Amino acid sequence: MSDIFAKTKYFIIDMDGTFYLSGNLIDGSIDFIDKLHATGRDFCFFTNNSSNNVEVCRDKLAKMGFPVSPDKIIVSSHVACDYINKHYPGKKVYLLGNERLRADIEKAGITLVNENPDIVLLGFDTTLTYEKIRKAAKYLVGGAVYLATHPDVNCPTADGFKPDTGAMIEMFAASTGRRPTVLGKPMTPTVDYITDYLECSRDEIAFVGDRLATDIAIGSNHHIPCALVYSGVTSPYMYEKSEFKADIAVANLKELAEYL
Repeated sequence: MSDIFAKTKYFIIDMDGTFYLSGNLIDGSIDFIDKLHATGRDFCFFTNNSSNNVEVCRDKLAKMGFPVSPDKIIVSSHVACDYINKHYPGKKVYLLGNERLRADIEKAGITLVNENPDIVLLGFDTTLTYEKIRKAAKYLVGGAVYLATHPDVNCPTADGFKPDTGAMIEMFAASTGRRPTVLGKPMTPTVDYITDYLECSRDEIAFVGDRLATDIAIGSNHHIPCALVYSGVTSPYMYEKSEFKADIAVANLKELAEYL
């Protein structure tokens, strides 16, 4: 059918809008996984949503009838932990994040503090307060290293959306003039983390997702095969107008399976 994925060993699959939608598996999603395995390939899920952890993602998938092992799920928080431990070992972090993100950071051996941090890490903080914002702004103006788990402006929900980390990035930019080093999709640290995690090269992975600025941008920016699915937030019209171009655009994973 096509040689787009001739070298691909691992498909890095987005979750909401790609594999499932509103708590239900999208038709053909499991068929796609079955086809991967039948052709000798494998997969991992990757989500930018740092307000979730592996167990939350696993529980959600299990309730939809697709249980997976923990090693099949990567969260942007994993990239952040890895980046901090590699580039800023032993440094103290002020975290804007909920209890799940906090637990992931602490599990990675990173020291979290409320005063005098070396780093401000901005995640998708569903427990955000004005006091957290005030302190983070103070530390940013004071020169702390500034990192963010991912750039998504909004997080889709069943009844609309929630302001996400990208929106908070704009708020802090307006207040402090600072912008962070962003670590999730579509950034290079995510590509590096995934290839290290899977012990493979860049030409052995492919990205699949429904978001142009993350799922498709990470592929096109790094010369990695990527596939857009129209089962989530992106329409054919939006794709036509986009600066980011996929190697292939299909209705859903069921249709993508035909290209394996």
